[in-house]
Amino acid sequence: MAAAYDRLAELKAFDETKAGVKGLADAGITDLPRFFHAPPHLLHGSPAAPADDPSYVFPIIDLDGAWEDPDKRNRIVGEIREASANWGFFHVVNHGVPARVVDEMKAGAHRFFELDVKQKKEYFGRDMTKKVVYNTNFDLYSSPAANWRDTILFHMAPNPPEPEQLPTCCREIVTEFSKEMLNLGDVLFQLLSEALGLRSNHLKEIGCLEGMDTAYNYYPVCPEPELTLGATQHTDTGFITVLAQDDIGGLQVLHRNRWVDVPPMSQGLVVNLGTLLQARHF
Repeated sequence: MAAAYDRLAELKAFDETKAGVKGLADAGITDLPRFFHAPPHLLHGSPAAPADDPSYVFPIIDLDGAWEDPDKRNRIVGEIREASANWGFFHVVNHGVPARVVDEMKAGAHRFFELDVKQKKEYFGRDMTKKVVYNTNFDLYSSPAANWRDTILFHMAPNPPEPEQLPTCCREIVTEFSKEMLNLGDVLFQLLSEALGLRSNHLKEIGCLEGMDTAYNYYPVCPEPELTLGATQHTDTGFITVLAQDDIGGLQVLHRNRWVDVPPMSQGLVVNLGTLLQARHF
């Protein structure tokens, strides 16, 4: 007779290694631990969007000229209004964040997750109020299934960590990238305010720009990818999320009950309207 499956014990044993999914991948496992097995309704939910249907082409918004040319700014505001109302997502290009910063930020993720476990353990924990937290799935013990993903989260605003609290391998770039994101957030909230028919500074004045987290998500090669997901279907809870994708792809958004691939763009950034902003305005 087979022994009963003790999910909690298996979760604790995994969590106590503090090695994350990277540790499992490095160990060369061939069978995915059961707690990663996603329920069928998550793996086989809404269908994919038809590839040849232009109504499912992910929106791209060029911010070039938003400050110098009133006609271009009006066009950009209109495109943001349409994408926000109909998608809740859009790519931005010519956004002002230097290519060097975006590329180095991606490189910093690899440097951190490729550290040996002893070095990464220094940042491991489940207290999400700490300034820097590394773990696998913040909801590991409460979700129906774990995602195949490791994360390190930095609470960068309004009170950033002291420099020595950040990992040396990515300290400078996380600080620089976060400053660039606050600047870009200011721009986006101005354009979103205007898209809503409000004064440019409205969203900033009500506090939308006061807090910011910066995170690295890492998805090593999975031995049984048909059984799990890197991130299950969800909505972000804040005002906006700005995402720098790598060139591998895999990100999808739900649009009109179909899953749409978000094509990687080397210097493009994905903007995701969170539930707080959608509930309040769109």
